[in-house]
Amino acid sequence: MTVKQLSLPELADGCARSGIGHVGLWREPVRSHGLEATAKLVRDAGLTVTTLCRGGFLTAIDPRERAEALADNRRAVDEAATLGTDTLVLVSGGLPAGSRDLRGARERIAEALAELGPYAERHGVRLAIEPLHPMFASDRCVVSTLAQALDLAERFPARQVGVTVDTYHIWWDDTAPRQIARAGAGGRIHAFQLADWTTPLPEGVLNGRGQIGDGAIDMREWQGYVEAAGYAGPIEVELFNDGLWARDGYEVLAETAARFTEHTR
Repeated sequence: MTVKQLSLPELADGCARSGIGHVGLWREPVRSHGLEATAKLVRDAGLTVTTLCRGGFLTAIDPRERAEALADNRRAVDEAATLGTDTLVLVSGGLPAGSRDLRGARERIAEALAELGPYAERHGVRLAIEPLHPMFASDRCVVSTLAQALDLAERFPARQVGVTVDTYHIWWDDTAPRQIARAGAGGRIHAFQLADWTTPLPEGVLNGRGQIGDGAIDMREWQGYVEAAGYAGPIEVELFNDGLWARDGYEVLAETAARFTEHTR
């Protein structure tokens, strides 16, 4: 997503140029390129797919909408398995239209995980609940903190459900370091993502993730928390940023790799 202006073949070429061996993929470009074609592309390029994003949106009340969401998440699990990644990132979903019931929405997520967790495990895939910044609670994700994500995940085996730690969404929360330790003790840190917080946020706020080093977040500090919690997996950079998307994708990819080296251990 950081360089969504690149096609998947261009992305594979850019990763080779920049010495990047791992890539997190999103479902939309995979679907456009073709699932099997993408799986072959990344294999031939020697790339490891770290995660597939995204499943989720599990808060619907209407039975038909819930059934459609569950079916789509099962497809996402199948896609992750085909691409060779063991992790599907979940953005849980916001409040249904007309609802103000946050607790009820979170409980419907748990009900969905009870069905999806065993299905994912059978396909060798883990579900990683990603808490999003509270500004997204109404329309995109009623899970706003790592504590809330872990309260859901811990109802299920860690081999089925864990969490995604994303600096952009949790850097403001002074309880997050303790929750990272909690997640690590349970073997539930399934993904770790970096993005910086820069202000002012753009209109709509969704595409406001800053390039590493441009904002307020100490990346080494958060890397230290997840490493102290036992996480030794890949670190993703996930940037939604119109300014970056308007630039040459190869240039942005090389810059991001350089910033990663500069601002992590």
